[in-house]
Amino acid sequence: MGSNMAECHPVGFQWVMEAKRKGATIIHVDPRFSRTSALADVFVPIRAGSDIAFLGAVVNHILTTGREFRDYVVAYTNASAIVGEDFRDTDDLDGLFSGWDPETRAYDTASWRLTPETDPTLEHPRCVFQVLRRHYARYTPELVEEVCGVARDRFLAVAEALCRNSGRERTTAFCYAVGWTQHTVGVQYIRTAAIVQLLLGNIGRPGGGILALRGHASIQGSTDIPTLYDLLPGYLAMPHAALHHDLDSYVTARRKPAGAWAHAEAYLVSLLKAWWGDHATADNDFCFDHLPRITGDHSAYQHTVGMLDGTVKGYFLFGQNPAVGSGNSRLHRLALAKLDWLVVRDLVEVESATFWLDGPEIETGEMATADVGTEVFLLPAAAHTEKDGSFTNTQRLLQWHHKAVEPAGDCRSDLWFAYHLGRIVREKLAASDDPRDRPLLELTWDYPVEGPHAEPLAAAVLQEVNGWRADGTPLSASTELAADGSTSCGCWIYCGCYADGVNQTARRTPGSEQDWVAAEWAWAWPANRRILYNRASADPSGKPWSERKRYLWWDEEAGRWAGPDVPDFPPTKRPDFVPTADDGLSGTDPFVVQGDGRGWLFAPTGLVDGPLPTHYEPHESPIANPLYGQQSNPARKEIRRRGNRSNPTAGQPGAAVFPYVVTTYRLTEHHTAGGMSRFLAYLAELQPAPICEVGPELAAERGLVHGDWATVVTARSAIEARVLVTDRMPALAVGGRRIHQVGLPYHWGTKGLVTGDSANDLLGLALDPNVVIQESKAGTCDIRPGRRPRGAALPALVADYRRRAGTEVDDGG
Repeated sequence: MGSNMAECHPVGFQWVMEAKRKGATIIHVDPRFSRTSALADVFVPIRAGSDIAFLGAVVNHILTTGREFRDYVVAYTNASAIVGEDFRDTDDLDGLFSGWDPETRAYDTASWRLTPETDPTLEHPRCVFQVLRRHYARYTPELVEEVCGVARDRFLAVAEALCRNSGRERTTAFCYAVGWTQHTVGVQYIRTAAIVQLLLGNIGRPGGGILALRGHASIQGSTDIPTLYDLLPGYLAMPHAALHHDLDSYVTARRKPAGAWAHAEAYLVSLLKAWWGDHATADNDFCFDHLPRITGDHSAYQHTVGMLDGTVKGYFLFGQNPAVGSGNSRLHRLALAKLDWLVVRDLVEVESATFWLDGPEIETGEMATADVGTEVFLLPAAAHTEKDGSFTNTQRLLQWHHKAVEPAGDCRSDLWFAYHLGRIVREKLAASDDPRDRPLLELTWDYPVEGPHAEPLAAAVLQEVNGWRADGTPLSASTELAADGSTSCGCWIYCGCYADGVNQTARRTPGSEQDWVAAEWAWAWPANRRILYNRASADPSGKPWSERKRYLWWDEEAGRWAGPDVPDFPPTKRPDFVPTADDGLSGTDPFVVQGDGRGWLFAPTGLVDGPLPTHYEPHESPIANPLYGQQSNPARKEIRRRGNRSNPTAGQPGAAVFPYVVTTYRLTEHHTAGGMSRFLAYLAELQPAPICEVGPELAAERGLVHGDWATVVTARSAIEARVLVTDRMPALAVGGRRIHQVGLPYHWGTKGLVTGDSANDLLGLALDPNVVIQESKAGTCDIRPGRRPRGAALPALVADYRRRAGTEVDDGG
């Protein structure tokens, strides 16, 4: 669910095909019949934006039929915990949880807390298990039929397949991608799958889990060592200006009483030592004050707003092309035109570098080249084949890649650019006595370089990430990190990737020369552990749940855990270990990242939009929420401004102007915003133009002809695409009416061998409140035959749609 793995992750999908060859059943639930669907045993078409209703009904089916793995649930989840008396669920408050403040549009989560009491019988009316049962009681097969457009019998077949393939003897895995994340309830989609997997005992066991499929070779790496504004390496939170005034206040807020995060101080201090070296001492809080502070939402879309408002003056784009690839890409182009300067580093001349010259707004007259004051610096980047480095994939596997050829001409690696930019700035500031320059001047910036262009050694950076003791010897595991400043480590979860001074990520032992876990191929974080939470692969006494699913087990004679993987806990911790002041998790607490060691069916903290996933309609939907009066996620973030007007949703005046569901996706032949594919002749020839996939019923209803042009319109913009009439986009019976869905790949722009309109121009910016990702996978639109208007007639068409829908006219500001 939430992915088209065969098409978007084909290298990983080979293993799905291997599993199918060995007898596994592959189920694909998706709005569109794709190449994944064609290879699946079961395909279930679903309305975009309704997955929580589907998964919630799976939870209800598990609980009402008694199919939960009861021993696992009692021992390893928080099912027995008692929820406080003040908690009110969505059925009590018509779609809201207790603690909602309509003025701030935010929850006070105090009433979601759990009491110290537990009930292992799971009978207490306020225990998590019973709260879960009541919460999903209305998520029935009939509701799935009404909300998702999935026939009752087809849903039950999927639910039964999941249950039959789970338990002591069998496990089931979920694979998702941005088809789940890019929603205003994206985090809660994944939470619902986690609840299903915990109930069925499919976490921490071979063949189970939830796999986050990544659209790039190292997207996992870019969250581990983050390109995210609110995280430091290893998922340490960025300090907040109002909350974390010194090291102690930060550690007090972030440290958990038990589990991995009990050592948060050691992780942070070691990071500070890696960054500021001898300058970081106990007397100055290890340079904690050198870290920047956040004050709120500083995500990419807030940067866009800042550009429009004139508060963001300059911008760096490293391999990003928001003029095509970001939600509401038209708004991004208008924003880029407000900058003083823009640095674009890419393999080719992408649209974000030339928006001022040949962007769509030049044609419509909404932007004039002579009026754009942005100074653009386009710097050619080296490809991954032209540099050393590592990829981190969805398995948390760090794999080293070696430079195959030298970069051509002026192309340089991102590492070269960042290092030398920092070096030059530091040289220019060397004589400064301004306190604000100290964090930069005191950085450890002494990486060795090689070759005629002084390329920094990527392996040296990886060694810094791995970390050292004070005597310079490399660390082997994060358990060696100390809070006293005697260790340095650039990312605690990667500690061990250069153990013994050897690049562990470069290991390439063939599978035929090792066991099936393949621990000698590359290196997985943390500690080369291939399955997280693997204590859950054995029962509380330490015995395998079954011989068929044997993975780790307690060897009483050896006094340690045995098996083909690294235990996710001290290897000599007995199953009957009782928590102590030094180790707050017992021998039966497998979820070591959680302070209580349990898998959370109910999340008392950590999420801002509810402790349990709840079906809300997308921000733009043709269907009213049949469960609650609350239509959409109340905590969703909206960017309310001209240029980002929303289509009216069901129940609002004007909703009929945009009657169809629209969803976006990728094709195998192109890569995201197209910079790596539209310039290649072979790929461009395979997918030469934007297409819109529509079902035969919709084509007949709107007069669309296969192969001809169609115009797709929202309150933001209108684009044109070639019509592909196909049964792959079936009409669905939802809420007593026929719902049609329009599918749009988003790879095209104004540059390259093949060009076309960007589907992302159509999307509005309504965001998930937890991770501020845009809702790209479910919106509304209209579609009409023929090409879109040219010149000023295009914004006039969109303005007419907004007028008919009753939304405020957009003046392009």
